Amino acid sequence: MRGILNILWAIFGGGFVLALEYLLAGVLCCLTIVGIPFGTQCFKLAGLALFPFGKDFNDAGPRGTGNVLFNLLWLVFAGLWIFLSHLAIALSLAVTIIGIPFAIQHVKLASLALMPFGVRVREVR
Repeated sequence: MRGILNILWAIFGGGFVLALEYLLAGVLCCLTIVGIPFGTQCFKLAGLALFPFGKDFNDAGPRGTGNVLFNLLWLVFAGLWIFLSHLAIALSLAVTIIGIPFAIQHVKLASLALMPFGVRVREVR
């Protein structure tokens, strides 16, 4: 079932476009040495955005000062806008019964897009 949902997500839920956007942002961030940590987070979000069904994320443990600083910078420059766009898409998808699973995935991505540093993505068995 996860495979079917992931394929439908990639085609109809915007997963393919989201993953391409995150990949492009990650490549652009990695062009500078300072942007490499932000680029790696974009790559992590791209993988989750392409196939989100069957994956979960959790806090990796205590957050260090680097994670807090990076999360604050991410929140100010990118996270808030990504969060709002995911919520807007989720609200539009939640109107239909068929779109509810996709809306749930957008809410999951929205919460991760706020502060991705210090979070691990893992496969759910």
